[in-house]
Amino acid sequence: MSDKAATYSPRRLPELTNAGLAATAEITSYNEFNQPVEGSVAVERALTIYLDKREVVTLMTLGNYPELLILGWLRNQRMVEDIEAIKAIQVDWETESVAITTHSGVDDLDEKLSHKTVTTGCGQGTVFGDLMDDIDKVKMQQPRLRQSTIYNLLGTLNDYNEVYKNAGAVHGCALCNGENIEQFIEDVGRHNAVDAIAGHMWLKDLQGADKLFYTTGRLTSEMVIKVALMGIPVLLSRSGITRMGLDIAEKVGVTLIARAKGRHFLVYHGREFIEFDAVPESRTKAAPDQ
Repeated sequence: MSDKAATYSPRRLPELTNAGLAATAEITSYNEFNQPVEGSVAVERALTIYLDKREVVTLMTLGNYPELLILGWLRNQRMVEDIEAIKAIQVDWETESVAITTHSGVDDLDEKLSHKTVTTGCGQGTVFGDLMDDIDKVKMQQPRLRQSTIYNLLGTLNDYNEVYKNAGAVHGCALCNGENIEQFIEDVGRHNAVDAIAGHMWLKDLQGADKLFYTTGRLTSEMVIKVALMGIPVLLSRSGITRMGLDIAEKVGVTLIARAKGRHFLVYHGREFIEFDAVPESRTKAAPDQ
């Protein structure tokens, strides 16, 4: 063994623009009395992805975290396995495009682009390649989760959703550690918001094993797959689930909690890992099933 102390080599991170835009715009509408009402609307923008000068897909996004969105999109689509392979991500709103350059190109790009699935939901997403091949390799280690933590987290989340509160028409996603919110992102589609958080995790080299993922959107197969591939074992939503989303959660071991609002929630998978330490006094005090 060498007597020399081991040296730490920092990661080679891509060069990123800082092209985030305001998520809302002020407008005047008219109510049922024909009176003007000043308010905000979400701004939906097109962003076309060029990967090593090749046009790949156009995303619809608020544009408030475009670089994180593209980073997470590259990771979740398995286009690039190592962040150090990315040379630069340059967003240009004048051309409504983002140029991604890699150091050595993308292996099997044609094959990855040949399999395209348009996913469900607002701001329709697109999945390239066969992510099920990767999900077959995933098996989560389940943490214990207290019911009181769920309630406290839902209370903390009420302080977020700024764009939704002002303008509506968006989904929000949060990366949580216990009752703490580490990152909260809103976008026109839940798939964009989860990709942006994946980009944040990739950039900061964060692991997901001790995290919980929250979304305002429904838990479809795409959402469960992406969260599982991010290594996050608990998925919480205020909306509902799909059968395929549940099937995949059962397959890989993701705790799936939905319809979470107020004191009400439904555990669809992983009930044995929930400690029911804050059961409401009566059913009438919990929100009704929706």
